Order: sequence, then structure tokens, then C-alpha cells
Amino acid sequence: MENWNTTSDFILLGLFNHTGAHQFLFVLVLITAFTSFVGNALMFLLILLDSGLHRPMYFLLSQLSLMDMILVITIVPKMAADYLTGRTFISQVGCGFQIFFFLTLEGGECFLLAAMSYDRYVAICHPLRYPVLMSWQLCLRMTLGSWFLGAADGLMQAAATLNFSFCRTHEIDHFFCEAPSLVRLACADTSVFEYAMYVCCVLMLLVPISLILISYSLILAAVLQMCSNEARKKAFTTCSSHISMVGLFFGAAIFTYMRPKSFRSANHDKIVSAFYTIFTPVLNPVIYSLRNSEVKGALRKCMDQCAALSHD
Repeated sequence: MENWNTTSDFILLGLFNHTGAHQFLFVLVLITAFTSFVGNALMFLLILLDSGLHRPMYFLLSQLSLMDMILVITIVPKMAADYLTGRTFISQVGCGFQIFFFLTLEGGECFLLAAMSYDRYVAICHPLRYPVLMSWQLCLRMTLGSWFLGAADGLMQAAATLNFSFCRTHEIDHFFCEAPSLVRLACADTSVFEYAMYVCCVLMLLVPISLILISYSLILAAVLQMCSNEARKKAFTTCSSHISMVGLFFGAAIFTYMRPKSFRSANHDKIVSAFYTIFTPVLNPVIYSLRNSEVKGALRKCMDQCAALSHD
């Protein structure tokens, strides 16, 4: 017990040191995070305010933007403050909140992406039955279900992780509190918890990705049977952007949570975590929105209205 730390706070070792190259990367991360927050906030407000976008597809997209906004403000401000002030302490309560919100948002996004793939399947394969197969009632249920499943996972893992005794150094080799990094500091046997966490992550990742693959397989089969080249091109363009986003998101998450313990590295975990907590959210408005003619039309309309008000 000689390594017992008398403080209950943890120390986050962070992502960057103070070399010139890392200072440049730090500024790049801040710019990316700010762009991500502004882009997703704009997307959320645009869908909320424009009645032409009040459809299930765009409602799901607004929830994706909301999740990404909350994710950025959960991770980046604390990381930036730690780097700039040198005060890298975080309380157990603060650590628990970071674990909860991170897993709630990441888990919720997994199921939300599955819901979005179902929406695209209905829109392309059964367009005439879209109002029935993708009703507002079903859309709201899928959205609430995504938030609930993510929150349940976050609450269980946060409570279980902080229930351990930490008798080693309280230094977390990460830039935010993530359950796998925190469990490494526990002095109790964590094998049962790690196995349960692994099973939970498998379900949270493989169930949604299986639904997504089924949806896009059916979409691909339907697209190949289309007679119109223009309709086929439009469907391919829409689906390819969605699939690329799904691949980036799930690829990073699987790399982090489903690798064998012997292959884990703190540096790799930090880089991959930075990718899907900071860089992936900035791609969502681009991939899902700026390539969409209806969203671009709504944005132009909003800008015209703002310009008219400024002239008045």
C-alpha cells in the first residue's frame, strides 16, 4: 500500500507536451473543435428553425449534431484548460461525469447511425410507404431509445469504474477520463469488470453496425435494379457519404474497445480517442449536410433573411 495517493483527485497526463510541434498541434485541435462546435450548432439550429427540414431524416441529423456538440464541450475545454494552466487535476466526480457523458454520446451515436441507415433504406427502397414505415412516432422512439441505451451504458460503466479502489498513482495517461484508462489504475481484480465491459462494448458496437450493414446491403441491391442512371447516381452519392462516416466512427471505436488487452497502448488510445472525439464530429456537417441540396437551400434562405434584417 506504499503507493497509496492521499488525494482522491486524478491527474490527466494530457495529449501534448510544450514543444513547438505539439503547440502547433494543440492550436490545430482547438481550431478543429471550434469548427466542429459551430458547424454542428448551425446544423442543429437550421433544422430546428426551417420548417422545410422538419422531416424524420433531418430530425435524426439534428440529434447527431446535438450529440457531437455536447461531446466536444465535454472533452475539449477541460483538455485546453489543463494544457494552458498546467493544472491537470480532475476530481472523481468530474471524472465520473466525463465517463458518463462520453459513453452516453458515443453509445447513443452508434444506435442513432443505425436509425439513420434505416431511414435511408425506407426512403430509397420504399419511397411511397415512407410516411408509414418512418412515421414521426417511430422516429421519436428510435431517438429516445438511442439516448436511453447510451445513458444506461454510461451510467453503469461510470458507477462501476469509480467503485474500485485506486491504490497506485492517480496519473491517468490520457487527456480525459475514459473507463479503460482508469481501470488500469485499480488495485483490485478488474478481470470480471473488464470482461463485462468488453461484452457491453461488443453489443453496443456490433448490433448497430449489423443493422447498418443490412440496411445498406438492401439499399445497394435496390439501387442496382434502378433503371434511371440519375436516380442511381443520387442514391449512390447519398449512401457513399453515409457509409464513409459510419466506417470512420465504428472503425475508431472498435479499435479502442475491442482490441485484446495485450495489444493496447496508451499513446495509440489517445490518438484514436482524439480522432473520434474531436476530428470525426467536424466531418458530420460536411458529409451529411453540405452535400445535401435541401440543407444548402435552407442555409442560403437563412443567410438571405439575416442579410435583409441587417439592411433594415
